[in-house]
Amino acid sequence: MAENATDLFQEEDTQKGKHLIFALGNEQYGIPIGHVIEIIGIQPITEVPEQPEYVKGVINLRGKIIPVMDVRLRFKKTHREYDDRTCIIVIEVSDLCIGIVVDLVLEVISIDDENIAPPPKWNKDSYSRYVQGIGKVGDSVKILLDCKKLLDEEELLELHTLDMNEE
Repeated sequence: MAENATDLFQEEDTQKGKHLIFALGNEQYGIPIGHVIEIIGIQPITEVPEQPEYVKGVINLRGKIIPVMDVRLRFKKTHREYDDRTCIIVIEVSDLCIGIVVDLVLEVISIDDENIAPPPKWNKDSYSRYVQGIGKVGDSVKILLDCKKLLDEEELLELHTLDMNEE
């Protein structure tokens, strides 16, 4: 048992400080790599009625139904047509797999804790409530998101009802 715990600790340790960086327009965002299941190209999304505008619907990923959210719309940015660079990042949040649509996936980078500043105190209605910190990488900054705050409890419960993989 201790050997498995050691393996788990080492796996978590190798992911510490690593973020998947993606773009929405000219802004670059990062999410902790530990939440990322996989990255896929954009594919047909089946709309589900009576969902918020940013919940685009569901996809069938190898037999598993995954709810899909457009991060651009979640952040109240203008809609952008999907193209061959648009990706869906499948993440796991609170035992739910969710696909998040982004303009472009850029890279995986390590950002040490000392290079992460706390988020600025912006207007509470802005997308700043999703920001975990600001990563300083060379001369640029990456807005680091808190995956658990992309959806509130009520929204998570609603998306769980879209998750048809449960028994």
